[in-house]
Amino acid sequence: MLMLSLFGMLFLLMFLGVPVSVALGASTLITAHFFADMELMGIVSHVFDGLNKYSLMAIPMFILAGSFLSKGGAAKRIIDFAKSFVGHLPGGLPISAIFAAMIFAAVSGSSPATVAAIGSVMFGAIKEAGYPPGYAIGTIVTSGSLGILIPPSIVFIVYGVTADLSIGKLFMAGVIPGLMLGIMLMGITYIGAVRLGFKKGTPATFKERYTKFKEAFWALMLIVIVIGGIYGGFFTPTEAGAASAVYAFFVSVFVYKDLKLKDCYQIILDSALTASMIFFVICNAMIFAHFLTDETIPQQITKLIMDANVGPIMFLVIVNILLLLMGQFMEPSSIVMITVPLLLPLVMALGIDPIHFGVIMVVNMEIGMITPPVGLNLFVAAGMTGLSLKEVVVASLPWVAVLFVGLLMVTYIPIISLWLPQLMFGV
Repeated sequence: MLMLSLFGMLFLLMFLGVPVSVALGASTLITAHFFADMELMGIVSHVFDGLNKYSLMAIPMFILAGSFLSKGGAAKRIIDFAKSFVGHLPGGLPISAIFAAMIFAAVSGSSPATVAAIGSVMFGAIKEAGYPPGYAIGTIVTSGSLGILIPPSIVFIVYGVTADLSIGKLFMAGVIPGLMLGIMLMGITYIGAVRLGFKKGTPATFKERYTKFKEAFWALMLIVIVIGGIYGGFFTPTEAGAASAVYAFFVSVFVYKDLKLKDCYQIILDSALTASMIFFVICNAMIFAHFLTDETIPQQITKLIMDANVGPIMFLVIVNILLLLMGQFMEPSSIVMITVPLLLPLVMALGIDPIHFGVIMVVNMEIGMITPPVGLNLFVAAGMTGLSLKEVVVASLPWVAVLFVGLLMVTYIPIISLWLPQLMFGV
Protein backbone atom coordinates (compact mmCIF):
# COMPACT_ATOMS: atom_id res chain seq x y z
CA MET A 1 0.00 0.00 0.00
CA LEU A 2 2.81 2.38 0.92
CA MET A 3 4.74 1.80 -2.31
CA LEU A 4 1.56 2.02 -4.38
CA SER A 5 0.63 5.32 -2.76
CA LEU A 6 4.09 6.83 -3.21
CA PHE A 7 4.56 5.98 -6.88
CA GLY A 8 0.87 6.46 -7.71
CA MET A 9 0.98 9.98 -6.29
CA LEU A 10 4.27 10.72 -8.06
CA PHE A 11 3.03 9.70 -11.50
CA LEU A 12 -0.36 11.35 -10.96
CA LEU A 13 1.28 14.69 -10.20
CA MET A 14 3.59 14.34 -13.19
CA PHE A 15 0.61 13.47 -15.43
CA LEU A 16 -1.15 16.63 -14.21
CA GLY A 17 1.84 18.69 -15.36
CA VAL A 18 3.46 19.32 -11.99
CA PRO A 19 7.25 19.79 -12.41
CA VAL A 20 9.16 16.61 -11.64
CA SER A 21 11.11 18.17 -8.79
CA VAL A 22 7.91 19.38 -7.05
CA ALA A 23 6.17 16.05 -7.72
CA LEU A 24 9.04 14.18 -6.04
CA GLY A 25 8.86 16.20 -2.84
CA ALA A 26 5.06 16.50 -2.71
CA SER A 27 4.37 12.78 -3.28
CA THR A 28 6.86 11.88 -0.55
CA LEU A 29 5.50 14.30 2.02
CA ILE A 30 1.86 13.36 1.34
CA THR A 31 2.60 9.63 1.60
CA ALA A 32 4.75 10.11 4.71
CA HIS A 33 2.02 12.15 6.41
CA PHE A 34 -0.94 9.88 5.68
CA PHE A 35 0.54 6.37 5.37
CA ALA A 36 3.79 6.27 7.36
CA ASP A 37 4.91 7.03 10.88
CA MET A 38 7.69 9.37 9.88
CA GLU A 39 8.94 12.54 11.55
CA LEU A 40 8.60 15.20 8.85
CA MET A 41 10.88 17.70 10.57
CA GLY A 42 13.68 15.15 10.42
CA ILE A 43 13.49 15.31 6.63
CA VAL A 44 14.73 18.91 6.67
CA SER A 45 17.84 17.92 8.58
CA HIS A 46 18.45 14.99 6.24
CA VAL A 47 18.17 17.21 3.15
CA PHE A 48 20.59 19.75 4.61
CA ASP A 49 23.09 17.00 5.44
CA GLY A 50 22.67 15.57 1.93
CA LEU A 51 23.32 18.91 0.23
CA ASN A 52 26.25 19.71 2.50
CA LYS A 53 28.65 17.73 0.31
CA TYR A 54 31.87 19.09 -1.09
CA SER A 55 31.45 17.29 -4.44
CA LEU A 56 28.21 19.12 -5.25
CA MET A 57 30.08 22.44 -5.39
CA ALA A 58 31.49 21.33 -8.76
CA ILE A 59 28.08 21.59 -10.44
CA PRO A 60 27.66 25.42 -10.50
CA MET A 61 31.34 25.81 -11.38
CA PHE A 62 31.19 23.59 -14.49
CA ILE A 63 27.91 25.24 -15.52
CA LEU A 64 29.55 28.67 -15.27
CA ALA A 65 32.60 27.52 -17.26
CA GLY A 66 30.38 26.14 -20.01
CA SER A 67 28.38 29.37 -20.12
CA PHE A 68 31.48 31.54 -20.56
CA LEU A 69 32.73 29.37 -23.43
CA SER A 70 29.38 28.92 -25.19
CA LYS A 71 28.57 32.65 -25.00
CA GLY A 72 32.01 33.55 -26.30
CA GLY A 73 33.77 32.48 -29.48
CA ALA A 74 35.36 29.27 -28.19
CA ALA A 75 32.84 27.09 -30.02
CA LYS A 76 33.64 28.63 -33.43
CA ARG A 77 37.38 28.18 -32.89
CA ILE A 78 36.88 24.55 -31.90
CA ILE A 79 34.74 24.00 -35.02
CA ASP A 80 37.38 25.53 -37.29
CA PHE A 81 39.99 23.29 -35.67
CA ALA A 82 37.83 20.20 -36.27
CA LYS A 83 37.12 21.17 -39.89
CA SER A 84 40.84 21.50 -40.64
CA PHE A 85 41.32 17.82 -39.77
CA VAL A 86 38.20 16.08 -41.14
CA GLY A 87 36.48 18.68 -43.33
CA HIS A 88 37.91 17.22 -46.55
CA LEU A 89 36.23 13.83 -46.11
CA PRO A 90 32.85 12.93 -47.70
CA GLY A 91 30.49 14.28 -45.07
CA GLY A 92 33.33 16.42 -43.80
CA LEU A 93 31.24 19.29 -42.46
CA PRO A 94 28.78 17.09 -40.51
CA ILE A 95 31.71 14.98 -39.30
CA SER A 96 33.40 18.21 -38.21
CA ALA A 97 30.26 19.08 -36.25
CA ILE A 98 30.44 15.73 -34.42
CA PHE A 99 34.18 16.11 -33.79
CA ALA A 100 33.66 19.65 -32.50
CA ALA A 101 30.73 18.53 -30.31
CA MET A 102 32.94 15.88 -28.70
CA ILE A 103 35.58 18.51 -27.91
CA PHE A 104 33.06 21.07 -26.69
CA ALA A 105 31.37 18.43 -24.52
CA ALA A 106 34.70 17.97 -22.80
CA VAL A 107 34.86 21.65 -21.87
CA SER A 108 31.20 22.36 -21.11
CA GLY A 109 29.79 19.20 -19.47
CA SER A 110 26.34 20.10 -20.79
CA SER A 111 24.37 18.47 -23.57
CA PRO A 112 21.96 21.35 -24.44
CA ALA A 113 24.87 23.83 -24.35
CA THR A 114 26.81 21.66 -26.79
CA VAL A 115 23.84 21.46 -29.19
CA ALA A 116 23.28 25.21 -29.04
CA ALA A 117 26.95 26.21 -29.37
CA ILE A 118 27.85 23.84 -32.21
CA GLY A 119 24.50 23.98 -33.98
CA SER A 120 24.34 27.77 -34.11
CA VAL A 121 27.52 27.80 -36.21
CA MET A 122 27.35 24.52 -38.16
CA PHE A 123 23.70 24.15 -39.16
CA GLY A 124 23.77 26.91 -41.77
CA ALA A 125 27.22 25.89 -43.02
CA ILE A 126 26.17 22.26 -43.55
CA LYS A 127 23.06 23.32 -45.47
CA GLU A 128 25.04 25.71 -47.66
CA ALA A 129 27.41 22.85 -48.54
CA GLY A 130 24.48 21.04 -50.16
CA TYR A 131 23.49 18.61 -47.41
CA PRO A 132 19.78 18.13 -46.67
CA PRO A 133 18.62 20.18 -43.65
CA GLY A 134 17.61 16.97 -41.88
CA TYR A 135 21.10 15.56 -42.38
CA ALA A 136 22.59 18.65 -40.80
CA ILE A 137 20.35 18.69 -37.75
CA GLY A 138 20.56 14.92 -37.21
CA THR A 139 24.32 15.01 -36.68
CA ILE A 140 24.22 18.07 -34.42
CA VAL A 141 21.40 16.87 -32.15
CA THR A 142 22.82 13.40 -31.58
CA SER A 143 26.48 14.37 -31.19
CA GLY A 144 25.45 17.13 -28.78
CA SER A 145 24.04 14.46 -26.48
CA LEU A 146 27.63 13.37 -25.76
CA GLY A 147 27.84 16.41 -23.46
CA ILE A 148 26.60 14.39 -20.47
CA LEU A 149 28.95 11.44 -21.08
CA ILE A 150 32.36 12.90 -21.93
CA PRO A 151 33.87 14.39 -18.73
CA PRO A 152 33.39 16.71 -17.02
CA SER A 153 29.76 15.59 -16.71
CA ILE A 154 27.25 17.11 -14.30
CA VAL A 155 25.18 13.91 -14.43
CA PHE A 156 28.20 11.86 -13.36
CA ILE A 157 28.69 14.23 -10.42
CA VAL A 158 25.06 13.75 -9.34
CA TYR A 159 25.34 9.97 -9.75
CA GLY A 160 28.62 9.87 -7.82
CA VAL A 161 27.17 11.85 -4.92
CA THR A 162 23.98 9.77 -4.86
CA ALA A 163 25.76 6.41 -5.06
CA ASP A 164 28.72 7.55 -2.91
CA LEU A 165 31.25 6.70 -5.63
CA SER A 166 34.46 8.35 -6.82
CA ILE A 167 33.65 11.11 -9.29
CA GLY A 168 37.16 10.80 -10.70
CA LYS A 169 36.55 7.14 -11.57
CA LEU A 170 33.20 8.01 -13.14
CA PHE A 171 34.79 10.73 -15.26
CA MET A 172 37.39 8.25 -16.52
CA ALA A 173 34.69 5.63 -17.15
CA GLY A 174 32.93 8.02 -19.55
CA VAL A 175 35.95 8.73 -21.75
CA ILE A 176 36.15 5.58 -23.89
CA PRO A 177 32.34 5.15 -24.30
CA GLY A 178 32.12 8.83 -25.28
CA LEU A 179 34.89 8.52 -27.86
CA MET A 180 33.44 5.23 -29.14
CA LEU A 181 29.97 6.68 -29.65
CA GLY A 182 31.40 9.78 -31.31
CA ILE A 183 33.42 7.67 -33.77
CA MET A 184 30.35 5.53 -34.49
CA LEU A 185 28.35 8.68 -35.27
CA MET A 186 31.13 9.87 -37.58
CA GLY A 187 31.11 6.48 -39.32
CA ILE A 188 27.39 6.52 -40.14
CA THR A 189 27.74 10.15 -41.26
CA TYR A 190 30.58 9.22 -43.62
CA ILE A 191 28.62 6.27 -45.07
CA GLY A 192 25.55 8.43 -45.59
CA ALA A 193 27.56 11.17 -47.32
CA VAL A 194 29.14 8.66 -49.72
CA ARG A 195 25.68 7.31 -50.57
CA LEU A 196 24.50 10.89 -51.21
CA GLY A 197 27.33 11.30 -53.73
CA PHE A 198 29.67 13.61 -51.84
CA LYS A 199 33.33 13.33 -52.84
CA LYS A 200 36.55 13.67 -50.92
CA GLY A 201 38.02 17.16 -50.99
CA THR A 202 41.51 18.57 -50.62
CA PRO A 203 42.92 18.12 -47.11
CA ALA A 204 44.07 21.18 -45.23
CA THR A 205 47.79 21.77 -45.18
CA PHE A 206 49.83 21.26 -42.05
CA LYS A 207 50.23 25.04 -41.78
CA GLU A 208 46.45 25.57 -41.94
CA ARG A 209 45.87 22.91 -39.29
CA TYR A 210 48.52 24.39 -37.06
CA THR A 211 46.99 27.86 -37.44
CA LYS A 212 43.54 26.58 -36.44
CA PHE A 213 45.07 24.67 -33.53
CA LYS A 214 46.76 27.86 -32.29
CA GLU A 215 43.46 29.74 -32.51
CA ALA A 216 41.64 27.03 -30.55
CA PHE A 217 44.54 26.35 -28.19
CA TRP A 218 43.23 28.29 -25.21
CA ALA A 219 39.81 26.63 -25.41
CA LEU A 220 41.35 23.17 -25.82
CA MET A 221 43.58 23.76 -22.81
CA LEU A 222 40.52 23.62 -20.57
CA ILE A 223 40.36 19.86 -21.22
CA VAL A 224 43.99 19.54 -20.13
CA ILE A 225 43.37 21.65 -17.03
CA VAL A 226 40.31 19.68 -15.90
CA ILE A 227 41.31 16.13 -16.79
CA GLY A 228 45.06 16.55 -16.38
CA GLY A 229 44.66 18.49 -13.16
CA ILE A 230 42.47 15.83 -11.56
CA TYR A 231 44.60 12.86 -12.54
CA GLY A 232 47.87 14.67 -12.08
CA GLY A 233 46.91 15.14 -8.44
CA PHE A 234 46.83 18.95 -8.62
CA PHE A 235 43.21 19.28 -7.53
CA THR A 236 39.99 17.36 -6.84
CA PRO A 237 37.05 17.27 -9.31
CA THR A 238 35.39 20.02 -7.26
CA GLU A 239 38.49 22.22 -7.36
CA ALA A 240 38.73 21.44 -11.09
CA GLY A 241 35.27 22.95 -11.51
CA ALA A 242 36.37 26.18 -9.84
CA ALA A 243 39.59 26.25 -11.87
CA SER A 244 37.66 25.71 -15.12
CA ALA A 245 35.26 28.58 -14.33
CA VAL A 246 38.12 31.01 -13.59
CA TYR A 247 40.05 29.86 -16.66
CA ALA A 248 37.00 30.12 -18.97
CA PHE A 249 36.34 33.66 -17.69
CA PHE A 250 39.95 34.70 -18.26
CA VAL A 251 40.11 33.20 -21.78
CA SER A 252 36.76 34.60 -22.93
CA VAL A 253 37.32 38.12 -21.56
CA PHE A 254 41.07 38.73 -21.78
CA VAL A 255 42.47 36.29 -24.37
CA TYR A 256 39.77 35.90 -27.02
CA LYS A 257 38.06 39.16 -25.96
CA ASP A 258 34.69 37.80 -27.14
CA LEU A 259 33.01 38.97 -23.94
CA LYS A 260 33.07 42.29 -22.13
CA LEU A 261 33.15 42.55 -18.35
CA LYS A 262 29.62 43.95 -18.46
CA ASP A 263 28.42 40.70 -20.11
CA CYS A 264 29.62 38.61 -17.18
CA TYR A 265 26.85 39.66 -14.80
CA GLN A 266 24.12 38.17 -17.01
CA ILE A 267 26.17 35.03 -17.69
CA ILE A 268 26.74 34.49 -13.95
CA LEU A 269 23.04 35.13 -13.24
CA ASP A 270 21.90 32.66 -15.93
CA SER A 271 24.34 30.06 -14.63
CA ALA A 272 23.12 30.57 -11.07
CA LEU A 273 19.53 30.06 -12.18
CA THR A 274 20.47 26.84 -13.98
CA ALA A 275 22.40 25.57 -10.96
CA SER A 276 19.52 26.49 -8.65
CA MET A 277 17.14 24.45 -10.77
CA ILE A 278 19.44 21.42 -10.54
CA PHE A 279 19.85 21.80 -6.77
CA PHE A 280 16.08 22.13 -6.33
CA VAL A 281 15.70 18.81 -8.13
CA ILE A 282 18.42 17.26 -5.95
CA CYS A 283 16.79 18.61 -2.78
CA ASN A 284 13.38 17.08 -3.54
CA ALA A 285 14.95 13.87 -4.79
CA MET A 286 16.80 13.53 -1.48
CA ILE A 287 13.48 13.71 0.35
CA PHE A 288 12.21 10.95 -1.93
CA ALA A 289 15.34 8.82 -1.46
CA HIS A 290 15.31 9.29 2.32
CA PHE A 291 11.73 8.07 2.52
CA LEU A 292 12.50 5.05 0.33
CA THR A 293 15.44 4.10 2.54
CA ASP A 294 13.56 4.71 5.78
CA GLU A 295 10.72 2.44 4.67
CA THR A 296 13.17 -0.25 3.32
CA ILE A 297 11.51 -0.12 -0.11
CA PRO A 298 14.79 -0.77 -2.05
CA GLN A 299 15.39 -3.86 0.06
CA GLN A 300 11.87 -5.12 -0.62
CA ILE A 301 12.32 -4.67 -4.37
CA THR A 302 15.73 -6.36 -4.22
CA LYS A 303 14.21 -9.37 -2.46
CA LEU A 304 11.42 -9.62 -5.04
CA ILE A 305 13.89 -9.54 -7.95
CA MET A 306 16.26 -12.02 -6.33
CA ASP A 307 13.40 -14.39 -5.48
CA ALA A 308 12.36 -14.26 -9.15
CA ASN A 309 15.85 -15.46 -10.12
CA VAL A 310 16.44 -12.55 -12.50
CA GLY A 311 20.07 -12.64 -13.64
CA PRO A 312 22.34 -9.71 -14.52
CA ILE A 313 21.60 -9.93 -18.28
CA MET A 314 17.82 -9.78 -17.91
CA PHE A 315 18.10 -7.18 -15.14
CA LEU A 316 20.07 -4.86 -17.44
CA VAL A 317 17.49 -5.38 -20.21
CA ILE A 318 14.74 -4.31 -17.79
CA VAL A 319 16.79 -1.35 -16.53
CA ASN A 320 17.57 -0.12 -20.05
CA ILE A 321 13.89 -0.20 -21.00
CA LEU A 322 12.96 1.61 -17.77
CA LEU A 323 15.61 4.30 -18.18
CA LEU A 324 14.79 4.86 -21.86
CA LEU A 325 11.12 5.36 -20.98
CA MET A 326 11.94 7.71 -18.11
CA GLY A 327 14.41 9.59 -20.30
CA GLN A 328 11.60 10.52 -22.68
CA PHE A 329 9.83 12.49 -19.95
CA MET A 330 12.35 13.53 -17.30
CA GLU A 331 15.58 15.46 -16.86
CA PRO A 332 18.72 13.29 -16.29
CA SER A 333 19.50 14.49 -12.77
CA SER A 334 15.93 13.67 -11.70
CA ILE A 335 16.22 10.16 -13.12
CA VAL A 336 19.48 9.56 -11.26
CA MET A 337 18.12 10.76 -7.95
CA ILE A 338 14.93 8.67 -8.27
CA THR A 339 16.35 5.41 -9.58
CA VAL A 340 19.76 5.05 -7.94
CA PRO A 341 18.44 4.49 -4.38
CA LEU A 342 16.09 1.82 -5.79
CA LEU A 343 18.45 0.10 -8.19
CA LEU A 344 21.85 0.30 -6.54
CA PRO A 345 21.15 -2.47 -3.96
CA LEU A 346 20.12 -4.73 -6.85
CA VAL A 347 23.21 -3.77 -8.83
CA MET A 348 25.43 -4.74 -5.92
CA ALA A 349 23.51 -7.95 -5.21
CA LEU A 350 23.85 -9.08 -8.83
CA GLY A 351 27.57 -8.36 -8.92
CA ILE A 352 27.37 -5.51 -11.46
CA ASP A 353 30.09 -2.89 -11.07
CA PRO A 354 28.42 0.39 -9.94
CA ILE A 355 30.86 2.45 -12.05
CA HIS A 356 29.84 0.46 -15.13
CA PHE A 357 26.19 0.84 -14.16
CA GLY A 358 26.64 4.62 -13.96
CA VAL A 359 27.87 4.71 -17.57
CA ILE A 360 24.88 2.59 -18.66
CA MET A 361 22.55 5.09 -16.98
CA VAL A 362 24.18 8.09 -18.64
CA VAL A 363 24.11 6.55 -22.14
CA ASN A 364 20.40 5.83 -21.65
CA MET A 365 19.85 9.45 -20.67
CA GLU A 366 21.78 10.63 -23.73
CA ILE A 367 19.25 8.81 -25.88
CA GLY A 368 16.42 10.16 -23.73
CA MET A 369 17.52 13.74 -24.43
CA ILE A 370 16.93 13.19 -28.16
CA THR A 371 13.74 11.15 -27.83
CA PRO A 372 10.22 12.65 -27.90
CA PRO A 373 8.03 13.83 -26.30
CA VAL A 374 10.25 15.77 -23.87
CA GLY A 375 13.81 15.29 -25.18
CA LEU A 376 15.43 18.62 -24.27
CA ASN A 377 17.95 18.59 -27.12
CA LEU A 378 15.13 18.25 -29.63
CA PHE A 379 13.53 21.48 -28.43
CA VAL A 380 16.89 23.29 -28.41
CA ALA A 381 17.52 22.20 -32.00
CA ALA A 382 13.99 23.00 -33.18
CA GLY A 383 14.11 26.50 -31.70
CA MET A 384 17.59 27.12 -33.12
CA THR A 385 16.86 25.95 -36.68
CA GLY A 386 13.21 26.80 -37.17
CA LEU A 387 12.36 23.18 -38.04
CA SER A 388 9.35 21.50 -36.48
CA LEU A 389 9.85 19.01 -33.66
CA LYS A 390 8.67 16.21 -35.96
CA GLU A 391 11.27 17.15 -38.60
CA VAL A 392 14.04 17.14 -35.98
CA VAL A 393 12.95 13.74 -34.65
CA VAL A 394 12.78 12.15 -38.12
CA ALA A 395 16.14 13.66 -39.13
CA SER A 396 17.81 12.21 -36.02
CA LEU A 397 16.61 8.61 -36.45
CA PRO A 398 19.68 7.10 -38.23
CA TRP A 399 22.05 8.54 -35.63
CA VAL A 400 19.77 7.54 -32.74
CA ALA A 401 19.86 3.97 -34.08
CA VAL A 402 23.67 4.09 -33.86
CA LEU A 403 23.43 5.24 -30.24
CA PHE A 404 21.19 2.24 -29.49
CA VAL A 405 23.88 -0.06 -30.86
CA GLY A 406 26.41 1.76 -28.69
CA LEU A 407 24.15 1.33 -25.66
CA LEU A 408 24.07 -2.45 -26.16
CA MET A 409 27.86 -2.52 -26.46
CA VAL A 410 28.36 -0.44 -23.31
CA THR A 411 25.80 -2.54 -21.39
CA TYR A 412 27.18 -5.97 -22.18
CA ILE A 413 30.89 -5.26 -22.65
CA PRO A 414 31.83 -3.78 -19.23
CA ILE A 415 35.51 -3.41 -20.11
CA ILE A 416 34.59 -0.48 -22.40
CA SER A 417 33.67 1.51 -19.30
CA LEU A 418 36.01 -0.06 -16.76
CA TRP A 419 39.33 -0.39 -18.55
CA LEU A 420 40.45 3.22 -18.13
CA PRO A 421 39.40 3.57 -14.44
CA GLN A 422 41.18 0.29 -13.71
CA LEU A 423 44.27 1.51 -15.54
CA MET A 424 44.28 4.89 -13.78
CA PHE A 425 43.31 3.76 -10.29
CA GLY A 426 44.49 0.14 -10.31
CA VAL A 427 41.14 -1.25 -9.13
